[in-house]
Amino acid sequence: MTDIITPAIAAYVHANSTPADDVLRDLAAETSAMFPDAAEMQVSDDEGRLLTMLVQLTGASYAVEVGVFTGYSALCIARGLPPTGRLLACDVSEEWTALARKYWQRAGVEQRIDLRIAPAIQTLRALPADPVIDFAFVDADKVGYPDYYEALLPRLRPGGLLVLDNVLQAGQVLDPTRPAHHTMRKLNESVLADDRVDSVMLAVRDGVTLIRKR
Repeated sequence: MTDIITPAIAAYVHANSTPADDVLRDLAAETSAMFPDAAEMQVSDDEGRLLTMLVQLTGASYAVEVGVFTGYSALCIARGLPPTGRLLACDVSEEWTALARKYWQRAGVEQRIDLRIAPAIQTLRALPADPVIDFAFVDADKVGYPDYYEALLPRLRPGGLLVLDNVLQAGQVLDPTRPAHHTMRKLNESVLADDRVDSVMLAVRDGVTLIRKR
C-alpha cells in the first residue's frame, strides 16, 4: 500500500492510534501468508480504525461494502454497527471471502454481515430504490467506481456517508497513464462538482474521500 507520508511519520501515526487487536492482526498475517501477491489490497489498521469510527459517528445501522477481499474492512465496519445492524458485503471471490468468514466468526460479527458473491453492480442495482443506506465503503475495481457511486448515492439516506478508497492511485491521478487512473481522476472531479453531496478528500494511505449526501 502506498504511503504519501514518510515512513517515520507513518510509524508515528500507527503508534498514536488505537492498535488493532489479535483478531485483526491475525487476519492481516494470514492474508499476507495465503495471498502474498494480493495482500496490498487489504486496508491498513489505521484505515480500518477510521472505518469503525466513521460508522460509529454516523450512527449507521445499515451499511454496504463493495470489495471485501479477506474481510478486514468488513470486520471493522461491522464492529462499528449496533448488534442489530447489518452490512451487505459484495465480492466475487469465494476463495478470498472464505478467509473473511473465518475471522468474522472469530470476531463474533458474522450475524451482522450478509455476503453476496456476485458482480457488485448487479447486487447494488437489484436493491430497492429507497434511500435507506447509512454508510457505504467502496474499495474494488477502480474502473467500476463511477457505476458503484451512481448505484449507491440514490440509495443513501440524506446525511449518509459514502467512503471511496484509493482515490489518489499512488499519485497517478496527477498524470494518468492507465484506465484506472483516468477513471479515478474523472470521478474525483465529478464528486467535487456533484451538487447532491459534500465531500472531503483525506491524505490517508492512498487517499480516502468522504462523501456526505445532502
